[in-house]
Amino acid sequence: MRAGVEERLGAKLLLRPWGRPLYMLGEPLPMLGHIAVGVIDRGTNVLQVRPTTLCPLSCIFCSVDAGPASRSRAAEYMVEPRWLAAWAGEAARAKGVRVEALIDGVGDPFTYPRLPELVEALKETGWVSTVAAETHGATLTESLVDRLWEAGLDRINLSIDTLDPEKARLLTGTPWYNVERVKRLAEYVAMETGIDLHVTPVWLPGVNDRDVEEVVKWAYRIGAGKRWPPVTVQKYVAHKHGRRPPGVREPSWEEYWRWLQRLEEKLGLRLHWSMEEWGMRYAPRVPNPLPRGSRTAVQVVARGWLRGEWLAVAWRERRLVALVSARWARPGQLVPARIIRDKDGILVARPA
Repeated sequence: MRAGVEERLGAKLLLRPWGRPLYMLGEPLPMLGHIAVGVIDRGTNVLQVRPTTLCPLSCIFCSVDAGPASRSRAAEYMVEPRWLAAWAGEAARAKGVRVEALIDGVGDPFTYPRLPELVEALKETGWVSTVAAETHGATLTESLVDRLWEAGLDRINLSIDTLDPEKARLLTGTPWYNVERVKRLAEYVAMETGIDLHVTPVWLPGVNDRDVEEVVKWAYRIGAGKRWPPVTVQKYVAHKHGRRPPGVREPSWEEYWRWLQRLEEKLGLRLHWSMEEWGMRYAPRVPNPLPRGSRTAVQVVARGWLRGEWLAVAWRERRLVALVSARWARPGQLVPARIIRDKDGILVARPA
């Protein structure tokens, strides 16, 4: 009976990977307001579009505790591609600007089996000028790259943190991860297709300092950055629910910028880019009718993304919210709630 309620509300139970329920979310669920899936607007002409929470890797520094080794997740989600694209188009229309759709997430978007269909649907809205997608490359194939090129994908943001095979398996927490294969496919993207390649290693101080140098030189050498910058070195950030490698200290932003400047000088290669060079600019935000402190009735839909949460929806305001600390809740139940977080339109509520 519970599964029937969930499905009527737009959450269809598919499988149980790693012992967690995997839901396909779709009509009539709104796709604004949740950090794990849907559309996120951070006040620029770039919209984050999140079709899945799944990831096959268990990176030891993962900021969102993704993959088989996760200890904080209670459920996983995917979203129907055309339903998600329609909401991205609606969000862009509400902003009044054409946007880049950045397909990213709290998982790896390339685990999403209908990624080419999503790319096509986003372009068909008329509000999306470019589409980019992020990945660690573990599930890349030439066939998938070709299908994405045909579908209209403009850029792949590839997270690759070392070129050393043994260290790559260590950092990804995955014994089958093959960085040589990922390199070969990245070179195929850069040299044989019209898709741009942007390489995004994460700097873990004291762990992969020299590795990042090699990744940067490799990215420039293979022709990354046809239309956009070729490389961005990401700062390691220790998040509340993320994984923290033993002995690795999160650098301050001041330390990070100093280190990046020294690396630029050492290699003679640019690693810092302006918003203008990315084609980014500030743009009006999608209006949020549920600011922090507001009260509303929400309906519980399914298990939440994190333990102790339920996925809930405020139908009147057309927003998805994470209803936390409601262990007594059940799918279909209406709950009076108060919004306790609303940053960038990402909503968290507690029972009022």
